[in-house]
Amino acid sequence: MDNTLYEMLDNMNTLYKCSNVFQVAADENCRVLRMNGKVGEGFMTLYRVFDGIYLMYNDFHMQECDSDYQAADTLLCIDHCREGRIEHEAGHGIRYCMEPGDIRIDRRVHHKGVVRMPLSHYHGITIGFQTELAERSFRREMPSISVDLSRLSEKFCPDERECLIRADDTLNSLFSQLYNVPEQRRIDFFKVKITELLLHMDVISPDRFIVERRYFSAVQAERVKAVHDIITAHPDRNYTIDELAAVCGLPSATMRKCFKGMYGSPVYQFIKNYRMQYAADLLLSDRSRLIADIAQSVGYDNASKFSAAFRTVMGVTPQDYRKGGDRFGKG
Repeated sequence: MDNTLYEMLDNMNTLYKCSNVFQVAADENCRVLRMNGKVGEGFMTLYRVFDGIYLMYNDFHMQECDSDYQAADTLLCIDHCREGRIEHEAGHGIRYCMEPGDIRIDRRVHHKGVVRMPLSHYHGITIGFQTELAERSFRREMPSISVDLSRLSEKFCPDERECLIRADDTLNSLFSQLYNVPEQRRIDFFKVKITELLLHMDVISPDRFIVERRYFSAVQAERVKAVHDIITAHPDRNYTIDELAAVCGLPSATMRKCFKGMYGSPVYQFIKNYRMQYAADLLLSDRSRLIADIAQSVGYDNASKFSAAFRTVMGVTPQDYRKGGDRFGKG
């Protein structure tokens, strides 16, 4: 690995240095970093594209982790959520969640503290720019293309606010291509796609992406997490909305709204999906256990109703799921 690349990757590590992040592998093209969570871990695969520009694949399997990260003043980042959900702070204790297909543009101002993944996993891409260094390298390597990262920062992140995009097919198409990159020309491919991304951002208006975001306070997030915890700890129990609202001390309407904002689906739909996934795991991990018994473990006294609910969520009956475990990636 040449000295320039070493320096670049060291600089990237410094920008993203946290006390619970450790390098676990490195070669001439990238570094792999591991983040330790309270339960679980995450991996970040970091590639240098240009000087001052990096692309990182994020794969996290945890509920939450502490971050003491502090961004450089001139950092601009673009995040794409492919799968799962991740909770972010928008300042002043206000939170929101990114969901699959979301693109977030920010300056990493509110990136310190507890990072939560409500569904216990998150997969996506981060593209980061050290604005001054990135602009110099762009001018050197792409002299015919004008890129003004400072102007893009002000355009999408005025007053250090974040921009959340949920409705741009072009941007989502560009990111989808970055998940399927030809290995033999990976860095060249990154250069082309990041250039396309910046050119598209230059011609679109943030006003197009004004959406009704589901914001909630840190207190509400903690209280709704208590609802999630009791649901997942007791999949055999049936709860009313009022009972769950009483658990967290929020009005029923507020609890429903915050729960959907954090976990991506209404309370009862989340309970049904969780129960069926829990039952699916039992079907394959304990093949001698009767299906009627598994049905009771997720709150169904009637095996026929359980089978119908399972098929609605999983696409097959419990019997066929157990028989075809290998095809479903779990046997």
